[in-house]
Amino acid sequence: MSSAIDRQDVRYEPDERPPLPITAGLGIQYAILCIASVILTPTVMITVAGLGDDYLSWAVCAALVVSGVTTAIQARKVGRIGAGYILVMGSTSAFLAVSVTALEQGGPGMLATLIIASALIQFVLAARMALLRRIFTPMVAGTVLLLIPITLSPLIVRKLGEVPPDVSPAAGPVIAGVTLLVMILVPLRASGALRLWAPAIGIVAGCLTARLGFGLYDTSAVAEAAWIGLPPRAYPGVDLSFRPEFWALLPSFIMVTLVGALDTLGDAIAIQRVSWRKPRAIDFRSIQGAISADGLGNLLSGLTGTVPNTTYGMSISVAELTGVAARRIGVCVGIVFVSLAFLPKFINLIIAIPGPVVAAYFIIIVALIFVFGMKILLQEGLDFRKGLVVGVAFWIGLAFQFDWIYPEYFPGIWGEILGNGMTVGGFTVILLAMFEELVGGRRSRLKTRMTPAIWSEIDDFMVKFAARKRWGEDMERRLRAVGEETVQILMRGDEETEGEERRLLLIAGSDGDAADLEFIATTDETNIEDQLVMLSEGGPSSGSEIPLRLLRHYASSIRHQQYHDIDILSIRVESAAQPGGGID
Repeated sequence: MSSAIDRQDVRYEPDERPPLPITAGLGIQYAILCIASVILTPTVMITVAGLGDDYLSWAVCAALVVSGVTTAIQARKVGRIGAGYILVMGSTSAFLAVSVTALEQGGPGMLATLIIASALIQFVLAARMALLRRIFTPMVAGTVLLLIPITLSPLIVRKLGEVPPDVSPAAGPVIAGVTLLVMILVPLRASGALRLWAPAIGIVAGCLTARLGFGLYDTSAVAEAAWIGLPPRAYPGVDLSFRPEFWALLPSFIMVTLVGALDTLGDAIAIQRVSWRKPRAIDFRSIQGAISADGLGNLLSGLTGTVPNTTYGMSISVAELTGVAARRIGVCVGIVFVSLAFLPKFINLIIAIPGPVVAAYFIIIVALIFVFGMKILLQEGLDFRKGLVVGVAFWIGLAFQFDWIYPEYFPGIWGEILGNGMTVGGFTVILLAMFEELVGGRRSRLKTRMTPAIWSEIDDFMVKFAARKRWGEDMERRLRAVGEETVQILMRGDEETEGEERRLLLIAGSDGDAADLEFIATTDETNIEDQLVMLSEGGPSSGSEIPLRLLRHYASSIRHQQYHDIDILSIRVESAAQPGGGID
């Protein structure tokens, strides 16, 4: 972020209040764009598992209520829960495969318990996000995202063949083909708002083909349903028997939960970038809040007996397209979702969508999931080592998913655990990544307290680190200068917080002729990246800016991650003649 470019197309920032007509209109638009995914995911899960209509109606109603409540919390924040931005929450297809397996093996009660257990992982992850940053990496998430379409493929095949025996065999392929074709051609040829409506247009085209061409779209349940009402009492409860099937499926649920958290992390970063006129450094406290709200949504989903939810990336597209990022919109979306939950006629209209149409819709979804996983991996940078890890993990996950690797040697609970490619591939990439981290170059560490004596401690540490790496005087001087200016900046916060002694952990590693430094301290409210951007804009100079200017001179990159209760300042120092001075 070497320079700041104002986004004049942002009409309303998060803290601003657009007029009521704009708020209501955009709230309804967001809800309509996302409603199909919210309802169809639990519909597919329950119909494929072969459960009854009463539970289906209950689960869909619960999904809408939970999505509405968590969308509003994401926007408004409740304590440390919520991002403070428009992040629409809804049912996630990532859990479909493992959820169907849970329903078939243990019923809705065991599914609820698994969702609740995995939701607790998200709260831990949000609270300890800074400490888990080396394990919970984009490489891990990208690999698991690549494997999600593999695990969902049997379900899609089942829905494609969901055609009555007395109907023409061509019905399934034709209906799915029309739906798929429209969903692909509309975004390829259209732009702007029409592109966002492509999934809805494709579903309508598929339903019309099914109804007019083959008489498949049965709307009798829609006609019989009330306009306003409550769903049947089909609450499944929570199964606390903890049978072997529970422990076999728990790793898969945890793995998907971690991936969902990284998806939320990506959405939380993206919505911050499109919500402000002036670019800001990424607020990781907001990301922690988004992941906590995601965990709350999954917890509520488990307690109410429906499918887990996650943030929808469409939120970013609509915010960028309209230039409206006000939090009030998110609250309005939540109200619309909750209201729709008690309109049975509307819900039954979507539930009645034929299987081939739903299958085509999910083909697009899994294709986008796969591409999203590839984007994450490419943005991370696939060098030889990372490419090897991802390739091996993906192939092992694929092989175990389709029982290609000695299934006879893994009976019982091990067969259940290793029969899910997402679990096996995910654990493989985590283990290989941890091995690479362990065998990497040893890092030097210094634990200290931010007292006046810290100046000499940091200086001695830098001298010894440079000597151990056999770097010359120029590199040693750079390291000592970076240490001095960084400590001066960090110590500046102590002048305003008397009586609070902050702790500091300094980790130093090397990458060829460059040094990678991490200053991990108890938190301060000032973001150094934002301060450096202000310097780049040529704001009024003051004596307090001197350490910032010197730090920018000696460091080739600076990244400041602010979490709740902890700051991480990552600085790269290169030995080349040109220090760079760029900011990540």
